[in-house]
Amino acid sequence: MELDERSFRKALGSFASGVTVVTATDADGAPVGVTVSAFSSLSLTPPLILFCLDRRNKALDAYGKGHFVVNILREDQRQASIQFASKVDDKWKGIAYTTNEHGVRMIENSLAQMECSVHEVLDGGDHLIIIGKVEKIECQTGGQPLLYFRGAYADLGEGV
Repeated sequence: MELDERSFRKALGSFASGVTVVTATDADGAPVGVTVSAFSSLSLTPPLILFCLDRRNKALDAYGKGHFVVNILREDQRQASIQFASKVDDKWKGIAYTTNEHGVRMIENSLAQMECSVHEVLDGGDHLIIIGKVEKIECQTGGQPLLYFRGAYADLGEGV
């Protein structure tokens, strides 16, 4: 297979990933959020995570400083994933949330929420690699993750 953008995307799509929505506030204090599947743990000590964000994201500046929250979505939160991946004006319409002490919205009923401060921002080609230091976590019991595989949402199936 030739290495071009299309074949590279196809190969990357063969790696199933969980779906997150990363939320923050912009310089004016307005809530922002973006669907992210390029998310990973990085270090246990100190507790660090990372996510990658396209440089063309309109709210890019909101994620490079201050605080953000990683909301790990449940399988029944597909609509939230779709909304935050879209270009609609009000991505929060119909989304239940709470707000943390830093003014960042957290999506209710997510499998887990990690409240983070920006630790470091690195160059990643057409993306930025944002490393966050995890300051607080909230985990739900039960529920299945929202998964993305080969360009579509997937599920673990029964009995898992």
